[in-house]
Amino acid sequence: MNKKKDTLIILSPGFPESESETTCLPAQQDFITALNNRFPHLKIIILSFIYPFKTRQYLWQNNIVIPFNGSKYRKLLRGILWFKVWRRLRKIKREESITGIISFWLGECALIGKQFAEKNNLFHYCWMLGQDARSNNAYVKRIKPKPEELIAISDSVRAEYFRNYSTLPGHIIPIGIDPCKFSEYQNRDIDILAAGSLIALKQYEIFVEVVAALTQRLKNLHVALCGKGPEEVNIVRKIVEHDLRGTILLHGEKPHREVLKLMQQSKIFLHTSLYEGLSAVCIEALYAGAHVISFCKAMNEEIDHWHIVNTKEEMTAKAIELLSNTRLNHERVAPFLMNNSAVMMMKLFNYTESAT
Repeated sequence: MNKKKDTLIILSPGFPESESETTCLPAQQDFITALNNRFPHLKIIILSFIYPFKTRQYLWQNNIVIPFNGSKYRKLLRGILWFKVWRRLRKIKREESITGIISFWLGECALIGKQFAEKNNLFHYCWMLGQDARSNNAYVKRIKPKPEELIAISDSVRAEYFRNYSTLPGHIIPIGIDPCKFSEYQNRDIDILAAGSLIALKQYEIFVEVVAALTQRLKNLHVALCGKGPEEVNIVRKIVEHDLRGTILLHGEKPHREVLKLMQQSKIFLHTSLYEGLSAVCIEALYAGAHVISFCKAMNEEIDHWHIVNTKEEMTAKAIELLSNTRLNHERVAPFLMNNSAVMMMKLFNYTESAT
């Protein structure tokens, strides 16, 4: 009889429906790829609650993905989704040797993951990735997570959760970058780049206003914005209002590797988000050689080439300072590597397989 493979279960609200869908949770994709590379004998099964909008099991880079299309089960019907996930978890437990369960975000995935782990004497950890640490998380009272079950993505997320719920997460594991995704040096003909979902939280109206202020001091700026979302109409209106149609190029949503190439062509990555756990695009921009200017300080220690400001005016002043420096250093900065994140995560499960 064949020995069962060690199996890690990952519970996530969503997951890409194919390997070509690089814009869906790219950091989570890189994390699973890092697990595959570092622990080649570990079997990974991903249960995706909401997206993709189908229920047929499929393979993603040889990892099993089981989607449930949870968008069909709203409000009072939510229990049906949870029952189906629970039933599948029971089936997996009968067939596999489960090393443990990771839940992405402190939400319904963590609720099911914690309860199933407790009932079956399994390890379960919830990786808090940003918004779930804020004060409006209704799942915290239902889950009642212990400190040792919680992994914060950054110092700021750990502090935010403690401030709101008087519990200090026991672990910090930041997301990292995959150096293999970056090409060689590119000519830096883009002065300022921004990228992300065009939603209100990201405050791209401030991005436009900063660029407008910069054009009063600096000529012939080349600026690019990548992304799509509900705020796109308002952003375009703001660009027209400030007469920046010839300055800001809207790229729309681009494949992840193309965004990384644009980062390698950029001098500054401007991140105007009101709140972030640990922005993947910021650490990617750092490794691409761009300087990052943002409002949110994710980690307590200083990170080279990451400039934290408090106001729009400070952001404008820092951008002018950097763009005026003809000897600006564009060396790669790698504060966090995804391979290290994978190792840190599996140490929590006492899993230390040597890569082959």
